[in-house]
Amino acid sequence: MSKKKWHRSLSLLMLAFVLLLSACSGTTTTDEGSEGNENSKESRKPIKVGVLASMTGPLEAYGKQSIQGFELGLDYATDGTREVNGQKIEFIVEDTETKPEVAIQKATKLLEEDEVDFLVGSSSSGDTLAVLPLAEEYEKIMVVEPAVADSITGSEFNKYIFRTARNSSQDAVAGAAAIADKGVKIATFAPDSSFGQDGIAAFKEAALDLGAEIVHEEYADPAATDFTSNIQKIIEAKPDYLFVVWAGANSPWNQISDMKVQEKGIKISTGAPDIAALSTMNALVGMEGFTVYYHDLPQNDINKWLVEEHKKRFDGTVPDLFTPGGMSAAIAIVEAIKKTEGNTDAETLIEAMEGMSFETPKGKMTFRAEDHQALQSLYAIRLEKKDGVDYPVPVLIRELTPEETAPPIRNK
Repeated sequence: MSKKKWHRSLSLLMLAFVLLLSACSGTTTTDEGSEGNENSKESRKPIKVGVLASMTGPLEAYGKQSIQGFELGLDYATDGTREVNGQKIEFIVEDTETKPEVAIQKATKLLEEDEVDFLVGSSSSGDTLAVLPLAEEYEKIMVVEPAVADSITGSEFNKYIFRTARNSSQDAVAGAAAIADKGVKIATFAPDSSFGQDGIAAFKEAALDLGAEIVHEEYADPAATDFTSNIQKIIEAKPDYLFVVWAGANSPWNQISDMKVQEKGIKISTGAPDIAALSTMNALVGMEGFTVYYHDLPQNDINKWLVEEHKKRFDGTVPDLFTPGGMSAAIAIVEAIKKTEGNTDAETLIEAMEGMSFETPKGKMTFRAEDHQALQSLYAIRLEKKDGVDYPVPVLIRELTPEETAPPIRNK
């Protein structure tokens, strides 16, 4: 072979080798690029939130308020996009019917069939307590709203539970501050449920610390509509105050008025409820107590946005007792997703959410690291008549700060 032919053959061989390397390199780049695109697509999968609420049953109004608030909260926290870090946030609502066994079924469906990343709920403490073990079993964060039983972040607590709702002890601190003092005799009245039992236990602890005496405790069937015998027992105990813990449409206020409890020298105190229940409390004008929320009490930009937007979307109506709680739950989830950059692994979220502060319609909330209870403001109020309003309006006496209402840590 001539030297020229030999060089040409060598050049062709080298060129073929270079092309082979390029081809291999190109294949590798394509594969890596394809894998990168696949991961990118995976990261853009929507984040799913399963919301448990009483859309029927005695707490139907609370469920609907929470859902409206949650929807508004997602829009507020994402500037209307319902998207964080390129990921859409979707939510699926399931009706617990205010029945724990139904709540378990619906939560299981959300976790197994819908494969949600978060649970939120529910309106009933009984429903919520039934679902807590599922959050732990499936290792999913559950944001509790609006259920208040102390045991949720106390004896039944697990690390996957975070609560934006206030708990019974926070209510109790606020309620006791309004009426309890040395030598004051107090009777209590509540439904015979985890909500009622926990609420009264917490109130007793706070009231006794302030020197008051609990002279009678009365519990009624949560579904009752006739409270005559319960109220008569309270009258016979001759307290200075009757402190009532109640939730639901079957409230005792009309019968307390009909049986002239106040005319017998017994002052009434309670947490001011939602607007529908306030409409039955005209006989209690002048009462001092506390409230979780009334739409013109918090003075901040988020609450102003909430009130204005609620009026736009819901026929001119104002947000009610549990609307801001639903909004706060949504804001908390969005803030957590921002902190983890879209990572919904439970351990990563727990690390991000413990001690996390976030702004809400009620001001700043903070998830206490020890028990994941959100510390928050409550409001000492007096019920007063207001022109143009057909129910007693909660008027602010003073805002009770998150530090003042911080409840005992009960999950040890």
